[in-house]
Amino acid sequence: MSRDRYVDFLRAWAIVLVVLGHWLITALVREPGGRITAPELLATVPWTQWLTLVFQIMPLFFLAGGHAAGGSWPRHRAAGGTAAGWLGRRALRLLLPTSLYSGLVLLAVGVCSAAGVDAGTLSLVGWAMAMQFWFLPVYLLLSALTPPMHAAHRRWGGRVPAVLGAVALAVDVLVVRVHAPYAGLLNYVLVWGVAYQLGFCWRDGLLTRRLVPVLMAAGGAGAFAALVAFGPFPVSLILVTGQHPGNTDPPSAAMLAWVVAQVGLCLLAAPAVRRLLDRERVWRVVRPVGATSMTLYLWHMLPVLVVAAAFYLTGLAPEPALGSAAWWALRIPWLLVLGVVLAGVVSALRPLESGLTVLYERTGPDAALRHAWPLWLGLAMDVAALSRFAVRGFAPDGRFPVLPAVGLALGTTLVMLTRRATAHRPERRAAARATGRA
Repeated sequence: MSRDRYVDFLRAWAIVLVVLGHWLITALVREPGGRITAPELLATVPWTQWLTLVFQIMPLFFLAGGHAAGGSWPRHRAAGGTAAGWLGRRALRLLLPTSLYSGLVLLAVGVCSAAGVDAGTLSLVGWAMAMQFWFLPVYLLLSALTPPMHAAHRRWGGRVPAVLGAVALAVDVLVVRVHAPYAGLLNYVLVWGVAYQLGFCWRDGLLTRRLVPVLMAAGGAGAFAALVAFGPFPVSLILVTGQHPGNTDPPSAAMLAWVVAQVGLCLLAAPAVRRLLDRERVWRVVRPVGATSMTLYLWHMLPVLVVAAAFYLTGLAPEPALGSAAWWALRIPWLLVLGVVLAGVVSALRPLESGLTVLYERTGPDAALRHAWPLWLGLAMDVAALSRFAVRGFAPDGRFPVLPAVGLALGTTLVMLTRRATAHRPERRAAARATGRA
């Protein structure tokens, strides 16, 4: 089965909006003493929270991931591969670039800490460089759950995301009304799991029947509007300090409604966008973005630090009032400069990425891997470490995060070292060929 260009487009489109969204709302201020602060635009200029309806595009990441997994996992299994072999190779595609990125950032944190950099500044920078990490542990967990989730899909189809959504609503009641501690953690898997499960349904044609996309788009948007207008939820689909309840930490009922609406809109747009993607000129623009999506996702806040050092620390950057017309006008050169810097970063990272590709081929687990307790232990350590970075950043309170750093290093190493299969050689060769086609 050939690749679906529209799914690749969704990944590229999502990463572009994530990068632009983060850059757009990032505001820097140079205080009289020379210290750089980052006031929160969404809290300071409340109307900007409506912009998050455009830039909250993460449902498409999980939808595309589910669509891809709904093809690669059955092919892998049919060729004699195991869940551990499939998951190990899939996880390494995320963990190798993430570990490289984390290692370089942590090295910089250690050097800056030893050099006596202000703890508050270091903490802010460490948070900015890890703000996107919340996606990674959730995606790893959903990848690990793919075999049973896909088995449920084969048996019950569209009823599975409906049940997941109903459970997520019940959990949200506990979070909002009862204030049950830690209950909201379930919704990271349940709400984003709905989008992932809908990817299975989309691949198998369950979402393209008759009026299903229209009903999803209209019903999800209507439910979101009602929950915001008459319920306790804010319009912002990105975390805003001081808002309770919020829509992302943990994902709320309003976020669930937005997932359904966005998937419906995505399905409605598919025929027109596919016609555009059939034009080679358009595809030649989209394909490179998708190919570098992980690099863009991980590294897109580094240009902000470069520009901050070059223009804000030196006092060269003009600083009109936050949210003023002049401030918005300066967003255009701001985005352009950041884009140029990011292009340079991506270019400079190509040799390292080539090395990671070689390392992946040498360390990826066998497709027919069976006895895999080191893999599961390593993934658990990685999920815990990445979750810690997502919550506290790379320099919590200006300190070097020893335990998460060690956990990520050991966890990724365990995944890399888990590669030997116990299956017969013919099964291994067949499974490896299937994995190569996935």
